[in-house]
Order: sequence, then structure tokens, then C-alpha cells
Amino acid sequence: MAFQIEYWHWVVFGMLLILAELVLPSFTVFWFGLGAFLLAVLMWLQPDLSLSLQLVAWAVSSSLFALGWFKLVRPLMVDRTKAGIAREAVLGETGQVIQVPQPPRRGQMRFATPVLGDDEWEFICDEPVELGDRLMIVEISGNTLIVKKRG
Repeated sequence: MAFQIEYWHWVVFGMLLILAELVLPSFTVFWFGLGAFLLAVLMWLQPDLSLSLQLVAWAVSSSLFALGWFKLVRPLMVDRTKAGIAREAVLGETGQVIQVPQPPRRGQMRFATPVLGDDEWEFICDEPVELGDRLMIVEISGNTLIVKKRG
């Protein structure tokens, strides 16, 4: 009696690989589990595939899933907001005045890309500013930016 791999073997193997991802911090084993699920569907549709063809199909599909993740999807998910970055990383960022300071109220400026999690900030500037002026961050004081006119 010869052992034959059935579609549900690939389902169980895929589940084990995806569960292994819980203890491995790489997020790569998941794609091999997904490849096993795809092969389970293929085996369900075509149950007489040879073992060598099954292994090749699993390796190719898993590699394509992983490649697709790392080359296509993951780059789209990069956080470009500078949130959580050290204060020094935002020094030199420029924004535009959207509200001129009028004592006792501080001015407001807006950034194209959020700075430290927000795209609008109160600011203090030693020079007079007008609506639409471009300002550069030179220091951060609590919830207020210290800025100067961009030269």
C-alpha cells in the first residue's frame, strides 16, 4: 500500500506553517503556508498530481507569494509620516503659514507630510511672517515649533 498525499495534507501543512509564523518574527513563513493552501486547491481540482510536481508547484507558488509581498505590496506600506522619529530628524523640515500669529495667539503652519504625527502645528518665529510664507523648523518647544523663514 503506497502513501498518497491528499489535498487535506496540504491544508494541514499550510495551517502549521501559518501557525509557525506566530513564533517566528519574519513574516516569510506565512507565504509558504499560503502556497500550501494554493496547492491544496490545485490538488482538490487535480488529485493525481505527482509528488515531484506538487513540490515544484508549492515552491514556485510560495516564492511568488513572498516575492510579490516584498517587492510589490510591502513598499506601498512604508510609513512616510516621520511619526515616532527623533526630534532631530524633523529639524529642517519646511511648512507653509496658514494662520499669521496675532498676540496672544500663535501662528499655525501646515506641512505636506505629517511631522511628529500631525500636519498642522503652532509656531513661534522671531521674524514677521505673512500668509503663505515657507518656514523651516529650527527647534521644538513642547507642542510649539520654533521656526525661521526659509532663505
